[in-house]
Amino acid sequence: MKRLQILIGKIIVKLLRLMHRNAGNLPGIVLWHLSRHKAVSMFKVDCPIIAITGTNGKTSVTNCIAQLFEKSGKKLIINREGNNLDTGICSLLLRHCDMKGRVKADLLVLETDESHVPVVYSQLKLDTLVVLDFFRDQLDRNGEMETLIQKINGFCKTFDGNLILNGDDPNTARLGKANPNNKNVKYFTAERYQFATDTIFEASEGRFCPFCGETLTYDYYQYSHIGKFRCPKCGFGDYEPYITASNIDLEKPVFTADGHTYSPRLNSIYNVYNMTAVAAVAKLYGIDQKITDEVISKYTVKNGRMENFMLGDRKATLNLAKNPVGANMTLRVMNEMNGEKELLFVLNDNVADGLDVSWIWDINFSIFERVTRVVTSGTRAYDIAVRIKCSGYDPAKIVVKPDLDEAVAELARTEGRKFVIANYTAVQPTRAALKHYGEKHGGGSK
Repeated sequence: MKRLQILIGKIIVKLLRLMHRNAGNLPGIVLWHLSRHKAVSMFKVDCPIIAITGTNGKTSVTNCIAQLFEKSGKKLIINREGNNLDTGICSLLLRHCDMKGRVKADLLVLETDESHVPVVYSQLKLDTLVVLDFFRDQLDRNGEMETLIQKINGFCKTFDGNLILNGDDPNTARLGKANPNNKNVKYFTAERYQFATDTIFEASEGRFCPFCGETLTYDYYQYSHIGKFRCPKCGFGDYEPYITASNIDLEKPVFTADGHTYSPRLNSIYNVYNMTAVAAVAKLYGIDQKITDEVISKYTVKNGRMENFMLGDRKATLNLAKNPVGANMTLRVMNEMNGEKELLFVLNDNVADGLDVSWIWDINFSIFERVTRVVTSGTRAYDIAVRIKCSGYDPAKIVVKPDLDEAVAELARTEGRKFVIANYTAVQPTRAALKHYGEKHGGGSK
């Protein structure tokens, strides 16, 4: 029966490929139903599996970790395009298995949706789990953040593999106590950077100790609830980091970790945390330091994640933001840059985005620094315009253009540095519109 099910799945993959389709989820969905929701268990994987999860940064960290091993000569299987639900991972394994379900590789590096970590890795043996952060995200799909944390915490209670956690996020650090017998828990942290604050600056979820309920005290906040914290009552947060980013200078940009200085291409504290997680994996698996240096210094993500375009002679940086923290981080990068800037915000409310766009009210637009004009677009262009107006920004400087091509043309009409924020289903159409304008008027992706 298993062979028949795998054969059906492989036929679907082949047909979709012949039709020039991605085959990222549908084969897994079919197999999921045929196997009565146990499709992943049909595969036999004998090599180590590294899974990366968290609200923000999964794709960047997954692809960067994959480069570490690829440059080390390993044969990898990776869901590079995303497809991080159990059905997407199942489709990936279908493409790489034989008729007995055996998967041959040196390593699997899998971006995994937070809610699907227990689903997938109750069926596959996991070697290392990297947890980046937890923020509220797509409430109508995921529910409250605590729901996701409890799901993964339940998995971690019996997990005794490597657990690499963001030690500056109390919501991820708490997972380190889920299994007291796990001696393989490791934390990555970052020392205070130039724009860290002494008080909460943005929407924050990590205010109380998850173990005793006491209000957490912070030495500083890097962004949102990420920062140096400690419970004054039970001591939660008091642990020895496995690796720490220090000497952070975002203007160059550079940071130091384990005595090595890295020069990442993206200049945000958010990216420093991502790259420190990558450095932690490299340290754990004994990756040659020259390879780690090269990967972290050269790695950049296209696909709408801090991707640069030229609109004529004007530089525009596009970033995906599917929740308040993602948007706030882009605003921070924009504000921390000298000179005058303009912003295009593209907001959709399609099913994949989450129909509830109330999250935009947790974006801190009051921190605008030298932002001379804002253009809004997308299916909810007027909603985001109203939100920005209500933050106290001059409505005379807000231009609403629901049509995306018109919005990009409006953004490019004036001089100056440009930033673009787009949520999930908006990011690819926005990339296309920016490229189209650049091809027509000079510029393009950079």
